[in-house]
Amino acid sequence: MNENNENLTSLVNYKARKKALQAFNKESVTATSLVKFQSLGRIAVIGGMEAMEFAPRLNEKLHPQVVLTSGSEEPGVPVIAVGGRDIQIQGYLGAFKIHLGEKGKANAEALEVDLILDLSEQPLLSMAMKPLGYFVSTTDEVQLLSIIDELFDMTGSFEKPLYTDYDPSICAHSRSGKTACTRCIDSCPAEAVVSLGDMIEVNSQLCQGGGVCATVCPSGALSYSYPQAKDLLKKIRIMLRTYAQEGGQDPILAFMAEDDGNAYQLSEQNNILSVSVEELASVGLETWLTALAYGARTVLLVDNGAIPEKVAEELHRQLDIAAEILSAINYAQDSIQLVKTEHMKHQQPVAMREITPAYFSANSGKRQAAFFAIDHLYQQADKSRPMISLPSGAMFGSASIDDKCTLCQSCVAVCPGKALHSGNGVPQIQFVEANCLQCGMCTRTCPENAITISPRFLFDREQRNQSRILHEEAPFDCISCGKPFATASVIETMLVKLQYHSMFQSERARNRLRMCEDCRVVDVVQDADAMAMQDEKSVH
Repeated sequence: MNENNENLTSLVNYKARKKALQAFNKESVTATSLVKFQSLGRIAVIGGMEAMEFAPRLNEKLHPQVVLTSGSEEPGVPVIAVGGRDIQIQGYLGAFKIHLGEKGKANAEALEVDLILDLSEQPLLSMAMKPLGYFVSTTDEVQLLSIIDELFDMTGSFEKPLYTDYDPSICAHSRSGKTACTRCIDSCPAEAVVSLGDMIEVNSQLCQGGGVCATVCPSGALSYSYPQAKDLLKKIRIMLRTYAQEGGQDPILAFMAEDDGNAYQLSEQNNILSVSVEELASVGLETWLTALAYGARTVLLVDNGAIPEKVAEELHRQLDIAAEILSAINYAQDSIQLVKTEHMKHQQPVAMREITPAYFSANSGKRQAAFFAIDHLYQQADKSRPMISLPSGAMFGSASIDDKCTLCQSCVAVCPGKALHSGNGVPQIQFVEANCLQCGMCTRTCPENAITISPRFLFDREQRNQSRILHEEAPFDCISCGKPFATASVIETMLVKLQYHSMFQSERARNRLRMCEDCRVVDVVQDADAMAMQDEKSVH
């Protein structure tokens, strides 16, 4: 009887999955822009004598030139001998520049090509995701033969999606010359993200759609656009709802890279719903948690073995953060798992207990989607903790200010998430935890080193969104007119810093630091010694 029930359940799940995937594929997504490339077939083959021997075989459809790193020139193709000079490569398909030169010397030479075939023992470009048009091969004859057809196809016009959008207004990278968040720069496997002072820039020609930059961005300033997160989550919501309506049980949502999009067929479980994405790291914590809130019993990230090492490190860091959050509200930590493709056929359901699915839309951005999902799971938890500490790198957390603070408001001015606020005329600093990005901008800006940040999650939504006072002082009153204009700590700091300044050696001059701006001006005009010093300075 049990076997018959299992077979019936499997059949129902199979039919429900079919309907769910049809509903998923039916939903359209917002179109993204295209990045265009043009290749005329000019190719540089970099290497030793093997490059000299191989390059003439490309004459049929390409225009090869050898950058010879060792050995002697032979007829057949144009050659540039490196001769011990440094080789630097910049660019992408259709616009590569190869610079040859010795540091500090004026013997530089530059070569512009559309394609590069690098036969060096170690690739000259070390990033995990190489630029389009840059090919790496050993000198093995079989591998060289296999790459010829691929190279011959690399002439003409090409295009790829614009993978990311950037909103500099909420970027936590830098403010007023102080650098804080570099997560996107550090994690990009294509080295396509660079700093431009207070902003970052994504080189759309170098970007290969890895998506980890958007996953680690704490504010949502960098977002993935192929597809947009709101479109992807809408499709997931509709798919899971359709699966449930068709009688499907225990849905497992499996994210996998596009080139591994049929991996679900390796599984004998008909409750696995596959979602193909450009790259696995393009979906992050807010997407995983929202999928659970929408009714998935487990979320799988299916690794086909192609994830670059530093991208895998970031994924594991985000998985650790998700596991801490789930554990705190009494959900199994392995409700979200990173699994190998070959393990799909053995995948065991189901870590997540059954909940009432959420139906909220995820149109409000990265952080809001995460809050909606966590709040929905928290509300249905049978037991939970009010607050948890999170691993380093989390995009949620708190801040504290100690007594060294002079309420100069520097931190308020630079906070990219608007988590820190002034007291509206009252000498205090207020804090809204829901807005804190844990970027560290405040700690780097504070001249007194008075601020500490700590990653954590506060589950009470009302407390999380409520403004609370981090530091305050009674206002300091002008000793002349009595008007409040600063704080005692600010006045004390000024007195200490200016104690040896020539203009503040007399008691009257020092007392001017205890006056408001208006009274200070009046007192200077009435002070003959101060005016004499001003006249002397103007003469010199």
